[in-house]
Amino acid sequence: MKKTVLITGATSGIGLACARKFAQNGDRLILTGRSGQKLSDICKELSDEGAEVQTLTFDVRDREEAKRLLSGLPKEWHDIDVLVNNAGLALGLEPEQDGNLDDWETMIDTNIKGLLTMTRLVVPGMVKRDRGHIINIGSIAGDAAYAGGNVYCATKAAVKAITDGLRIDVADTALRVTNLKPGLVETNFSNVRFHGDTDRAAKVYQGIKPLTGDDIADVAVYVANAPEHVQIAEVTILATHQASVNVIKRK
Repeated sequence: MKKTVLITGATSGIGLACARKFAQNGDRLILTGRSGQKLSDICKELSDEGAEVQTLTFDVRDREEAKRLLSGLPKEWHDIDVLVNNAGLALGLEPEQDGNLDDWETMIDTNIKGLLTMTRLVVPGMVKRDRGHIINIGSIAGDAAYAGGNVYCATKAAVKAITDGLRIDVADTALRVTNLKPGLVETNFSNVRFHGDTDRAAKVYQGIKPLTGDDIADVAVYVANAPEHVQIAEVTILATHQASVNVIKRK
């Protein structure tokens, strides 16, 4: 059955890969992001391939704008079946005592508060309809901290707790709640973390074949299409030579 899928942070990386994979699955898409031009380009690409697409340009940190734009969707797009809370980022890799307060605030506001905003705006409708699936893009960084990860790891630990809490809160409904926890995924993640230092970002993936956004999107589409009585609560996805957040065998 065709689903209406809302994906945040859909202009790059895992979010863009999810948009393409769900479109290939025959679903219709509501894509959000901060860049109207990128959203327009993606909308054209997917529409040319036969997908139905709506785009909303806003930052998930802006609660009022998110609420305004979601409420302004055409009526036939209001019943969202799948929410992919993907928007998120890491900034900096300094020791906690040397961390940048502005970077911390951006991560907390995006990775935690932005996810909560979208959940609060979308999930009540799912509960009312007794139908829906929330897929949160977490990280193995939420299971164990690593050097310099401090606040980013804390935000992904919060994603795990928020996801688990929501699953408990909707257990009396037919809603399903999933936390996807990738390891090393080669996207623009590290480039953002290092504020555009592409050489430093490239070193993160040296000596190992990392995951791609497509790999994570494949899992997202799979869990969203599991039988209705099957709730895949959590999936850890690692590159073959990554054993944990801190154990990576590089050649």
